[in-house]
Amino acid sequence: MPPPPGENRLFDLDPDLLPLFQYNCKQFASPQECLSAPEFLDHIRKVMLVIDAAVSHLENLSCLEEYLCNLGKKHQAVGVKVESFSTVGESLLYMLEKCLGAAFSPDVREAWSKLYGAVVKAMRRGWETLPEGD
Repeated sequence: MPPPPGENRLFDLDPDLLPLFQYNCKQFASPQECLSAPEFLDHIRKVMLVIDAAVSHLENLSCLEEYLCNLGKKHQAVGVKVESFSTVGESLLYMLEKCLGAAFSPDVREAWSKLYGAVVKAMRRGWETLPEGD
């Protein structure tokens, strides 16, 4: 299964993200190698499950707060920087634009940006709740 449109965009925007995607201590030699790895595709599915959960709980995102905070802690623990989420967000919007075409109106873009921003805001709390010295 090929990666969804826009995943190449992630590494085009920030090649320094590639080393963060290591599975079984395997470092990928190129973005293409990473993008075709079953483990990376599984990671993309997990990202999309989080987005799906946020869409499903749009009226009550606070019920996902603890889960997203813990997800943020996990990302921080493996070396992800909070700033990297803006690159992921740009890639997500690019993918949606490519998939939706003309249906990806400015209003749709704004709605997805707000949703993704709310998810990232909750995940950021994972960095903020780490004990001093960590």
